[in-house]
Amino acid sequence: MSETTVNLELPYILPSQAQKHVTHNEALQRLDALTQLTITASLSTPPSDPQEGTCYDVAASPTGAWAGKSGKLAFRQDGDWIFIAPKEGWRGWFLAEDRMKIHDGSAWVFYDAVGTPAHLGINIAADNTNRLAVAAVATLLTHDGHGHQVKVNKATMGDTASLLFQTGWSGRAEMGLTSSDDFTVKVSPDGTAWTSALSITGQGQVRMPQRPLVRATRGGGVLTPASGSQTGFSTLSINQGGFSLGPAVAGGGNRLVVPVAAPYLVCLGVEANPSGAFSVAVKVNGTTTIASVNDNDAASASYGNCAIGMALLNAGDWLVLEHTGTAPLDFGYDKTELTVVML
Repeated sequence: MSETTVNLELPYILPSQAQKHVTHNEALQRLDALTQLTITASLSTPPSDPQEGTCYDVAASPTGAWAGKSGKLAFRQDGDWIFIAPKEGWRGWFLAEDRMKIHDGSAWVFYDAVGTPAHLGINIAADNTNRLAVAAVATLLTHDGHGHQVKVNKATMGDTASLLFQTGWSGRAEMGLTSSDDFTVKVSPDGTAWTSALSITGQGQVRMPQRPLVRATRGGGVLTPASGSQTGFSTLSINQGGFSLGPAVAGGGNRLVVPVAAPYLVCLGVEANPSGAFSVAVKVNGTTTIASVNDNDAASASYGNCAIGMALLNAGDWLVLEHTGTAPLDFGYDKTELTVVML
């Protein structure tokens, strides 16, 4: 029969043993040291004034009373040191580091670096979907000497690797590789309907499918607006991002309504067959000119020109054309038309 227990090596009281209290007390000392194990620090040199009941991890190349005891636990009891060899699986709280460690059979290692836990929640419960969960004011990921990468990997091109931003657990913005290998930024007003605002191909081409832009003209071919009149538009040959046709304009056509507040580039193209001076101006809300084509001579030759302007427009603003003179204008694609692009 062994004289000690298997795991903690507590000494047995043997038959006919004298001074049985010595053996019993030695076993109590080891239990007192190892139960709820708290390790003050890892040291190579014994502290000069150790407190009773304190326990230390003996580091490499120990000196003094700890010489030759590297890797063992040094427990201060009755003014002397008790040395205990830790075993694989023992847990200890290291006060100097404020961390839990587990002995792996060779050394003490951080508790959170051992094994592969199925879930990890920090200040919040993790689940089978959110296997890593953190509740905090901020989360810091920093370098360990040089740079730092955050990697989000997906299995196949049709899967998703993204960052999702939420309000009240409802999605509002998402960026990453969503259902393709194009980098995409999507937004949502309610977490259900999603709109792609920007995408970048693997070759670096940038697409903005919701960027407001329009190419507008008025149907009817050659028309002669009355001098001083305002006309609108009826055909949007290109329309993206929410431009629309509003109420009718007295001179014909409809107002062109701006979808969102932003700076815009405005290009007015005019093709005319003048019999004298004339002008065509782009007016905001029927009053403010932001681009105009002016022909002030009496020539009657076919005339083509364009004007470019830039303006800060608000959502709901509307655009029309205002005319002077009585020049016949040829309306249509690549003729008399208005192009507007949000910058």
